[in-house]
Amino acid sequence: MRDKTQPNSAEPGDRLIRAGVIVFFVGAVATLVTVAPLFLDTTPFPTYMFGLSMLMGVGFLIAGAGVLRSVAAGRRKARSQTG
Repeated sequence: MRDKTQPNSAEPGDRLIRAGVIVFFVGAVATLVTVAPLFLDTTPFPTYMFGLSMLMGVGFLIAGAGVLRSVAAGRRKARSQTG
């Protein structure tokens, strides 16, 4: 039996994965901006920039939750098809 899912249809965890990737990259840019003054011998950024660097980990967790949600939906779908 062929799967009738369209290639561009959204699976249950896709939005979480996309949001996690965006948050991760915002955190990565904040990390680069925060570390740059250390190499350029300029005035360091305020402390809150170090907090923004933590967005990398938050984005990774959000994307991981999306992957787990997608896996769970795939398992549910496979169980419903087998019996």
